[in-house]
Amino acid sequence: MIEPRLLADVGGTYARFAIEPEPGVFVERRALRCDRHPDFLSALRAYLAQLPRPAHGPAVRHGAIAIANPVSGDQVRMTNAPGWSFSIEAVRQAVGLDTLLVVNDFTALAMSLPHLGASERRQVGGGRPRERSVIGLLGAGTGLGVSGLAPVDDGWLSLASEGGHVGFAPESGRELRVLEFAWREFPHVSAERLMSGAGLELIRRALAAQAGAAVEPLAAPEITRRALAGECAGCDAALRMFCEMLGAMAANLALTLGAYGGVYIGGAIVPRLGDWFDRSGFRARFEAKGRFGALLAGIPTYVVTAETATLTGTAAILGAELRRRAGATTLLERVRQARGALSAAERRVAELVLAQARGVLNDPIVDIARRAGVSQPTVVRFCRSMGCAGLSDFKLKLASGLTGTIPVSHTRLRRSDSTLELGAKLLDNTAAAVLMLREQLNGDALERCVALLAAARRIDFYALGHHAVVAADAQYKFLRFALPAAAYADARLQELAAATLAPGDVVVTIGGGGGPAAELLKAVDAALARGAAVIALAPAHALLARRASVAIAVDPPDDVAAQSPMIGRLLLLAVVDILAVGVAMRAGTAAVPPAVDAGTGAEPAVVPATPAGVEARSDAG
Repeated sequence: MIEPRLLADVGGTYARFAIEPEPGVFVERRALRCDRHPDFLSALRAYLAQLPRPAHGPAVRHGAIAIANPVSGDQVRMTNAPGWSFSIEAVRQAVGLDTLLVVNDFTALAMSLPHLGASERRQVGGGRPRERSVIGLLGAGTGLGVSGLAPVDDGWLSLASEGGHVGFAPESGRELRVLEFAWREFPHVSAERLMSGAGLELIRRALAAQAGAAVEPLAAPEITRRALAGECAGCDAALRMFCEMLGAMAANLALTLGAYGGVYIGGAIVPRLGDWFDRSGFRARFEAKGRFGALLAGIPTYVVTAETATLTGTAAILGAELRRRAGATTLLERVRQARGALSAAERRVAELVLAQARGVLNDPIVDIARRAGVSQPTVVRFCRSMGCAGLSDFKLKLASGLTGTIPVSHTRLRRSDSTLELGAKLLDNTAAAVLMLREQLNGDALERCVALLAAARRIDFYALGHHAVVAADAQYKFLRFALPAAAYADARLQELAAATLAPGDVVVTIGGGGGPAAELLKAVDAALARGAAVIALAPAHALLARRASVAIAVDPPDDVAAQSPMIGRLLLLAVVDILAVGVAMRAGTAAVPPAVDAGTGAEPAVVPATPAGVEARSDAG
């Protein structure tokens, strides 16, 4: 038995929810239309409100979501439902879960494969799968998903892949003519262009063009329906070619991965074809690989027929994560086991931790001691008795047991804090802010900034007030990489410098979320008028960010006012480092060594162009 777990499979049209009360059992299944809810949290709350309240038994504390979107960091931005962008941590806190994982839906489907029963898959040719061997997966629907599973220790590793975007390779003159037809619309024809819903439509149009026949526009579901019903020869021919192409793609995947554990076909199209698919040319094309035909003949291929396959994989991922934490013996479990051996005072701290673990994460030592009714040294002794170096170490390990991540939180400084407590809080708040910045970084914006800077004829850094030191640091870093850079910390000089810019030049404004924004805007407007590009490193809400050619949001926490300027400068320095190293890595530029020290005559060591542990490489093409 397990504690009941919340699972969800979120696509562009429907969000499907379920509860897993025991392994492999899904109850309270609901499908909610995405367009009837303003955001994911609203849909989740609507689902939870429909659940019957258990009269007894444990509440749901852990959940996992499979979503039709790439997942990186805390912020999830859905391509097909823009309003459904959300913060994983904010949703977790809003519904009171201890754990909330979000994974890509195709990764979840891949992870379901080892758990499918005989009734949840249908074999289409081949022999028996080799035990503990690599498994391949194709999923044709809106796009073409490609993945694989590799056995590791006592589990499986899902292979992240964009294999659907490899170039399509025709294997007959007829397919070559379809490819030539597709080239009229697309300069690059990937496998996904033909092995997807839109691809099925394209194949039908191409075949009709070859026959010189006019065709009415039909969507993929209607083409499939007419082909299965035997109502349309053109639809039948298009669907058969689609299946043959998929067979060739599956064979390529099997050979590439060494998928002796079999190749599975999922997605929205093939599972709906039933045994018609078994009679199509899929399997014949799978084995038509010349000298390797005999090898492929022994590899089984399967159609995934389970309606809950994605939920099964999502549950497997969640279960593995929870076992990982339990296997590592979370700090909370250690506290529970050690209670009886603690002193009376330390036991009061343990009871507080067990009752209010998340509150302890954010509380300073003085509040923890007060709430437990003990002295501050007792709190420290308790932490050390749990094998931790001190309270900060205890909090990090506690957070890892609760959520699998380091907490992103900020603690207020108090006049009553000792110097040691102030130091610990300053470091904790800075670390939390850096982690938050890491989660919120926009990869596209960073790439655009690096591209602009790498191609720049001239780079100016503009900053005012306490951010001037960041501009000076940026100038130094870029000059060290032999990049033309200047820093201006005076508003009048910034305007004068901006008036000399030209297209191909880049201005980087640093900070400017408050009073300095108006003065920086004058220089920004002058730079834009001269055709220069402007990069803003500023809070997301700042006018500078909206006026710039491209912006990187740098939002220091506003709940620790006394420390915000310090944290803000550190975050900006970190972003400048990212941009400088990014440009240098792209350009393959070596750092310029500093001058000989006049006092000693010694020449300082040359700083490498890449940070320690980073291998420089060329990304040509």
